[in-house]
Amino acid sequence: MGVDGPLFKRALLGSLIWLGTNHEEVNRLNVFPVPDGDTGTNMLLTLQSAVEDVKESNAAEVSKIAKLASHGSLMGARGNSGVILSQIFRGFARAVEGKSSLTPAELAAAFEEAANAAYRAVNKPTEGTILTVAREAGRAAAAAASGMDTNVPRVIAAAAAGARAAVLKTPSQLQILRDAGVVDAGGYGLQLILEGMLKTVEESEPAAAMLAEARKPISPASQVSLALPEGGWGYCTEFLIEGMNLDTELIRGQIEALGNSVLVVGEPELVKVHVHTDDPTSVINLAGGYGKLLKLNVGDMSTQHRRILETEGGTATSAPRPNGIGIVAVVAGRGLVEIFRGLGVDAIIEGGQTMNPSTQDMLTAIESVPYDEVVLLPNNGNVIPAAKQVIGLTKKKVHVVETHSVPQGVSAVVAFRPERPADENLRAMKAEAERVQTIEVTHAVRDTRSNGVKVKKGDVIGLINDRLEFAGADYADVIKQALGKLGPDAYELVTVYRGQQATDAEMSRLESEIRNNYPSLEVEVQQGGQQHYPFILSVE
Repeated sequence: MGVDGPLFKRALLGSLIWLGTNHEEVNRLNVFPVPDGDTGTNMLLTLQSAVEDVKESNAAEVSKIAKLASHGSLMGARGNSGVILSQIFRGFARAVEGKSSLTPAELAAAFEEAANAAYRAVNKPTEGTILTVAREAGRAAAAAASGMDTNVPRVIAAAAAGARAAVLKTPSQLQILRDAGVVDAGGYGLQLILEGMLKTVEESEPAAAMLAEARKPISPASQVSLALPEGGWGYCTEFLIEGMNLDTELIRGQIEALGNSVLVVGEPELVKVHVHTDDPTSVINLAGGYGKLLKLNVGDMSTQHRRILETEGGTATSAPRPNGIGIVAVVAGRGLVEIFRGLGVDAIIEGGQTMNPSTQDMLTAIESVPYDEVVLLPNNGNVIPAAKQVIGLTKKKVHVVETHSVPQGVSAVVAFRPERPADENLRAMKAEAERVQTIEVTHAVRDTRSNGVKVKKGDVIGLINDRLEFAGADYADVIKQALGKLGPDAYELVTVYRGQQATDAEMSRLESEIRNNYPSLEVEVQQGGQQHYPFILSVE
């Protein structure tokens, strides 16, 4: 029996099912202060993305299925373990390129090259991690393939057994694991993936015995506490760069100067970046010069570090919320992301106007927060339908507060009280969101007529609560009209969120115009950094 396309596809599905069944066990081993979800969840979502790309393919060639899986895993990679897993898939795909089917020896060679590719992708490989487990799995597979009486199931069984042996040795290689009394979570996740493959290709007695042995309990991380470094952890920054002729080595070298735990991997047209940095803005600006940024996520590891200490009985000064409710928000713009984080939002999904996140993106964010009950703020009318779909996809209790704009989202978060039960918070958040008036200013992209307003392409247009109300030649004039229509005497505060396109001169003129024409209004200016909308105003 050789490994052709259909068999490899079934093996991947078996891996997904087996990892999905046991990923919480992997999560319990995750002792590192990462802000973007637990290791088991990260690996599961990465593998799920790979399977999504192959499930509709009827390709007979193993090379075609492997290539699809490689692309899917890169697009869905999350966290360090997910990125490394995507590189394992990438190495495997390159090793089997052009092949219709794999002999046992070719399969073993592909496992070895998968590990080599993962090592090459990491600037400073650390032993005692998923990298070590991948390497030992490949070596064990190669040894099995060299035997006289070998076949594909025996090669996979050897790889799984080699992975398990390597996993059990990881505490002797990493002090942090030894101190915690646990094995490496990412390595254990890879062991499960190989076991899932084995279960798919052969349900033999030896295989069943090996899997039963692998189910022996391992000390959960919750039983120990780690002596983690003092001080801030910075920001875990992840994104994809889509472009042409991207030089991963050049990009990696430049990003390494801005942080640590750097992973820069991918192809000339698509590169995945993961870095821990104190200055995510510089990283994002640098990467933006190479191409279009996709799936941007910036997580505050200091916040996650505190939560880890709290859940493990540590002595962090910030206590978990008494009501046990988390907050997740959809936000676009570096400044706006920081504003929402400063208000206590637990997870941010990068997106909004013109870049609506998927239901999967929001589901992932919700699963990553350390609460079983979560409030989700879509902050955009076009995001609300997808946000509602999340409710039926998670065991967590999700409440979607239908915020249609960033100002509504800010007001909703401000209204949240950690000591109040969910029903009281939801009423207060909805009421505050509805009370706020939103003015959004941008440029028309085509000639149109809407709500009785005739607009030409390039005009400055002003929307009040998602309705087109005014068109004109400059920002200040349109905003003046919009404020006039709202009736400024009924309000006290205008908060201006400045977008990327707004110049200093335009900002200064706008602020002056509002103060001169509406002296009763207090004016605050925040650096929102949002694209496409030079100014967004909250009126309350």
